[in-house]
Amino acid sequence: MEKEVYAGAMAVISNIENITNDRIEALTKGHGMTNIAAMCAANAIATEVFRGVNMMLTDEDAGSIQVDDVLRKGIDAAKEGGADSVNAALFAATICYFAGTNAQAGVPAGNRKLGALARMIAGVPRSGVLAVPTPKSNNKVSGFAAVQALYEALKDAKLTKVQGKQLPLGVAGGPLYGHNTLGEDIGFVEVATNGAKIATQAMMDAYSGAGVSPSPVISAIMGVAATLEIVHPDSFVGEEHGGFFDVNSASLAGKAACEVAGIPEKLHMRGTNEEYDSAHLIGDLGVIIKDIGAPTVVGMMSFGEMLCSFQESVEIGAGFSGGPIMPPLGHMSADAIIALRCLIHTKNDQEQSAEMIAEIKKNQWLDPTMAAVGANTICRKVEQVRRGPITKLVIDATEPVRSAAIYKRAERSFEALKAGKSVDDIVKEFDLERKETVEANSSAMLGAMTGHEVSVKIKKMVGGARRNHPFTNSYYGFDTDADVDVTLDGKLYELKGLAQTVIPNAVFNEDTEILGVVPFASIPVSELQLSGHSIINMTVPAAVAAAMGVEDPEESAKKCEVGGKYCSAAIPGARAKAKAVSKLAVRIMDAMN
Repeated sequence: MEKEVYAGAMAVISNIENITNDRIEALTKGHGMTNIAAMCAANAIATEVFRGVNMMLTDEDAGSIQVDDVLRKGIDAAKEGGADSVNAALFAATICYFAGTNAQAGVPAGNRKLGALARMIAGVPRSGVLAVPTPKSNNKVSGFAAVQALYEALKDAKLTKVQGKQLPLGVAGGPLYGHNTLGEDIGFVEVATNGAKIATQAMMDAYSGAGVSPSPVISAIMGVAATLEIVHPDSFVGEEHGGFFDVNSASLAGKAACEVAGIPEKLHMRGTNEEYDSAHLIGDLGVIIKDIGAPTVVGMMSFGEMLCSFQESVEIGAGFSGGPIMPPLGHMSADAIIALRCLIHTKNDQEQSAEMIAEIKKNQWLDPTMAAVGANTICRKVEQVRRGPITKLVIDATEPVRSAAIYKRAERSFEALKAGKSVDDIVKEFDLERKETVEANSSAMLGAMTGHEVSVKIKKMVGGARRNHPFTNSYYGFDTDADVDVTLDGKLYELKGLAQTVIPNAVFNEDTEILGVVPFASIPVSELQLSGHSIINMTVPAAVAAAMGVEDPEESAKKCEVGGKYCSAAIPGARAKAKAVSKLAVRIMDAMN
């Protein structure tokens, strides 16, 4: 047994691409998503942090400061990972911010802003917020909605009672306005507050009009960024708003945006539980976005995923990678920020930080094993481009779970094949266990969140809900026909045809009862729809079967894809991966024999 199990396990881990159906090679060098580039930047910046470089922006009388060099190294690393210059600037600025760099410093000479420095170092032109897209959540909008709403309000004199045409000579544009009552106590405060509210609401309305659930955090950041293109972005304000140097127009805009978007006053970092003041956070990120240029949609998606590092990420609509659903590997960039903060919090204690990351993976995901395997996979891919402390930490934290998961599947596959089971039945058994894990954990998590007694059972999960086509019939991730039973406090809801019937009917008929039930079904179904990120339930049995000589590699791969068609094989690609590991397992056995 030892040889066959070893050969199968070694074949699977020999090439990181064989653990996933996601196109992770396309994530490098600019072909697909940008999270690998973002994590490369995080590796580079974290290296500088733990070298003791001064990460702070200052208004000192110097042509450059130490953080300029850190930004340059982060930008270069992101570009090495495939990001274009403006996305590289965004990643470097955001990661430096979470490493402790302030977003802005100084008024007026020596004035520095983190986003502007990153943009200048990257060599990209200034753009307006109207050209900045939101992350894609199926559809997307842009900052144009915020800018348009603001200029409509300006035209109608709705932002401030201070009207420039009434200002006497020597006041407008000078310190009697900008550093005194009219500006700091009235004009700046009103424009920042009213503007951020109007712009944030406009973003949320635009999201909704595009058929997208509004992202509170992205709407707030874009609303603030657009407002700070108008109001003095780092002005002092009246002392009733806070201490001198503690509150400025950006944080006031951030506070107003948070109120409109429904963002809690405090946010908390996963792992460390560090507390962030939302007004300052949103204000600072708005300053960065205002100056950064025009990132692409995928750049903004990686930015949004970084905000999943907060425990409240689901509530604020940040993105995928904070759980509880494990997303495709192209979405995983929250771990970069979490790992960075864990290392800073523990004073670069790798072991303690790894325990913190491992605990997050264990407790905050519907399928903790696959969450650990997925994070490990993408970090190993990042290390093919740029190694560093961030990816090393995540790999260290998740490797025990990944190793155990592969070994257990290899051992069980051997015993089952020896007992006469077919390889496709073994895959079905592994996937059924995964489905049951997702059902049980989603019932428990959603029950804890809502206070209901919850039971979720996925009764059917196949392709071809609306199309009779060989592709959609084979890969259910693209046209899912799911039937789900949801029991809430003893009442059974049979949701048949969840995607093609139940959800459209509930939305258009405004059926509030069913709309309230749908999340209990949609969350576990989405977890399985995205299961192509980790395919060890298929590749491990295939490799072991080939190592034992009970299946030809070609046939073993074909059977494993058939066995996984109701779970792991949600998207195409598994057969080729299973064939590759099966052939390698045979060669490993030949070498050992």
